[in-house]
Amino acid sequence: MIKKLLILFSVCIFLIGCSPQKENAAGIQIKGSDTIVNLVQVWVENFVAQNPGISIGITGGGSGTGFAALINSTCDIAMSSRKIEAIELEAAQKKNLEIQEFIIGYDGLVILVNINNPVSELTMAQIRDIFMGNVVNWRQVGGDDLEIVVLSRESNSGTHMFFKENVLRMGNPNLQDEFSDDVLLMPSSQAIYDEVSQNPHAVGYVGMGFSSSKVKVLRVAKAAAGPYIQADVNTILSGKYPISRPLFLYTKADPQGLVKSFIDFALSPDGQQIVVETDFVPLKTKEPK
Repeated sequence: MIKKLLILFSVCIFLIGCSPQKENAAGIQIKGSDTIVNLVQVWVENFVAQNPGISIGITGGGSGTGFAALINSTCDIAMSSRKIEAIELEAAQKKNLEIQEFIIGYDGLVILVNINNPVSELTMAQIRDIFMGNVVNWRQVGGDDLEIVVLSRESNSGTHMFFKENVLRMGNPNLQDEFSDDVLLMPSSQAIYDEVSQNPHAVGYVGMGFSSSKVKVLRVAKAAAGPYIQADVNTILSGKYPISRPLFLYTKADPQGLVKSFIDFALSPDGQQIVVETDFVPLKTKEPK
């Protein structure tokens, strides 16, 4: 996989110049999901190269952070790895704001362990048990006699919410299962990747674009009988990989000017090629399950 750009999510990255549309001379702000912040950064760099002189700022912090900023009018585009929630839509409606959703690609959520961990595959039930604290030693799932250090994104992360709803709660809205109290909450996907790469006890989940040869990505099976599936474009397209999701940009309804131009670029063939190059699945090849 293509190596990800390393950035500090708490720092805005500014690309400055003059806008192709006068009303957008001040530029735009994009905030939200750490999962796709590197993808969006590459979009911004290419968009600015094609339109010299515009100003776009990017900040990570999680999908919830992006929605809050969009609703409070402190950003123009919210990046998200989950759908907007009813409570967020209600907050927007109270401010007389209509929100528009754009699916910009797809992702597989992968389970990372240290490169020296002998475990290479887990079932969905085993993953669930690890993150709920029912399995606490790697020996219980075929590994070494080591305590498991479990890493999760913080609760404002769309990745956190997706994992809880689709792995811990198995897609059942009637379940209320939660992460173990012993789970360590990490501020970004990059932080999970960094900890797993140096800690032989650790396990965490990230978007598949954060995998590399410095960590091990586990194969995942829906049941113990298998098959155990590696996350890649083909297995996500076919629906064989069990933990996949759409990725989103959100704006205020009927975006205009620079915001619309940027969304159009993200959805264009050039923008979707960047989706591929940053290890996500583009829209044009996604097929119904």
